[in-house]
Amino acid sequence: MKPIEKKIYLASKSPRRRELLRQIGVEFELLMLRNDTPRGPDVTELVLPGEEPIDYVARVSREKAAFAWTMVQTRRLTIRPVLAADTTVTLDGEILGKPAGKAEAEAMLARLSGRTHQVLTSIAVHHQSLVEQLTQVSQVRFATLSAASIRAYCATQEPYDKAGGYGIQGLAALFVEHIDGSHSGIMGLPLYETATLLRKAGIPLA
Repeated sequence: MKPIEKKIYLASKSPRRRELLRQIGVEFELLMLRNDTPRGPDVTELVLPGEEPIDYVARVSREKAAFAWTMVQTRRLTIRPVLAADTTVTLDGEILGKPAGKAEAEAMLARLSGRTHQVLTSIAVHHQSLVEQLTQVSQVRFATLSAASIRAYCATQEPYDKAGGYGIQGLAALFVEHIDGSHSGIMGLPLYETATLLRKAGIPLA
C-alpha cells in the first residue's frame, strides 16, 4: 500500500506561518514566490481599483496557491498539497499594508490607537483538482497608545514586515485590549481553518 503523503508545500516567506504549521505537526517544504523577476512579481499584491479588503486578501491568497501549484507541475516536483495565505489589516474599510518606514509605521499605529480594526487572513489549498479557500476575520481592539509607546515600538524591527505595522506575537501584544476571532489568524495563519482545508486535501491531522 502506498504510504500517505504527510508533507505539503508552503508558498510563503513568513516565519510565523512556519512556526504555526509546526505547532500543529504539519511537515512542509517551502516554495518561494519571487518579487523581483524581470517581468515583475510572481503574484502582484497591488490592490485593484475598487477592490474590497476581503476580496483583495482572498484574490492574493488564491493566486499565490495557483502559481505555486503551477511551479510544482512545471518543475516536476513531488505532488503534494500547496498552501498559501495572505493577511491584511483594515480600518474604516481601508487596507493598511506593510509600512515603508518609521514615519508610516508611527502614523498607522496612531490611527489604530484606541480603536477596533479588522485582521483578514485568507488561506488557499491547491491539490490536483481540489481548490479550497477560507477567509478568517478577527476584530482587534487596541488600547489608547501614548506617543512615547508608539515611538519606542517603531524603533524596533517588528513593524516593518507586517501588515498594519505590528505583530501580535511580539511586543505589540501589550497594545491589544480585546480580540474577537483567531489569535493564530492575526499572526497570519488561522489554524482551525488551515487544518480543515488540509484534511480535505488528504493530510492526516488529529
